[in-house]
Amino acid sequence: MKVKSTSEVIDQFNRAFLQHDGSLLTDLVAEDCVMESVEPAPDGTRYVGRIACLTFWQNLANSRDGGFTPEDVVTSGDRATIRWRFRFGPGLAQSVRGVNLMRVRDGVIVEALGYAKSGDASVTSAVRSAAVAQPPREP
Repeated sequence: MKVKSTSEVIDQFNRAFLQHDGSLLTDLVAEDCVMESVEPAPDGTRYVGRIACLTFWQNLANSRDGGFTPEDVVTSGDRATIRWRFRFGPGLAQSVRGVNLMRVRDGVIVEALGYAKSGDASVTSAVRSAAVAQPPREP
């Protein structure tokens, strides 16, 4: 079986959020994955292990309460940078921009660090609510 390139992994990762289809994430997360969410400031919440990271991402991807739009994606070797906008209501006033720094090994995500431009509590509440709003899906 061919191992996915970093670009292929990140493309599929982004598609999951664009299509609100968390099932696209199932084969993208390493057993030893570590992820830090954008909130709470200053360090975010740290998730360790496949199940914890996959559950968070699937809940966020499946949520219809908001949506991510990638603005720029750059991959180089095992690293990727995703600049995105998350909308949690109509108009730019109800959105936030951020970036994920990703690392891929052997075709799966092993690290994801999220950062957002926000000091607004409603933004972090919207992201938190979307990420925990639905029960996790079985991989």
